[in-house]
Amino acid sequence: MTTFDLSITDELLSTTRAVRKRLDLERPVEPSVIRECLDLSQQAPTGSNRQGWRWVVVTDVGKRKALADLYRKGVGDYLVQAKQAAEKQGAVQDARVFDSAQYLAERMQDVPVHVIPCIEAGHIAADAPRRAWIGLGGSIFPAIWSFQLALRARGLGSCLTTLHLAYEDDAAELLGIPENMVQMALLPVGYTKGTDFKPAKRGPVDDIIHWEGWQG
Repeated sequence: MTTFDLSITDELLSTTRAVRKRLDLERPVEPSVIRECLDLSQQAPTGSNRQGWRWVVVTDVGKRKALADLYRKGVGDYLVQAKQAAEKQGAVQDARVFDSAQYLAERMQDVPVHVIPCIEAGHIAADAPRRAWIGLGGSIFPAIWSFQLALRARGLGSCLTTLHLAYEDDAAELLGIPENMVQMALLPVGYTKGTDFKPAKRGPVDDIIHWEGWQG
């Protein structure tokens, strides 16, 4: 029977954070590391075992700058306004998150690797019921998370972002992504400055569990 070191496993699961300010913008990332992490991600479950995912890895300086420009267009004034609202409400942790998100937006072009996970959606009509689109996302997000965990285990960090999707068609044209593929996110990837990440502050788990039905 296979046994796991729960202390190491739990640390990996609880300290794999959305990394923004601590991405090392100067250290190159070896293509072999990206390949290894993506190879591991392919063991994730996927709906109907379709494995319709594709991964666009971007390291070219010009294309990273173009993607960063699309990302900032998608950001607009959202992060600045969200930070101001959080500060006004005294939500310190939220304000800190929005501040780091703005930092990333301003430096997105400098992150060594951009990874865009895509999934085939040609079989789903634009007006398909919500469950169809939920199923589509459920067929790739486990793989995305496995990729991020594999990165963390190797001293790299990432952050799942979606703001560039406001200009998905422009990104598709830039990268030659076919029309039947849906971009699900943009993950900036790089080595991290230090590896001493800690669990985030979350509320008590009993506040979000509803046994046998919705209570309260």
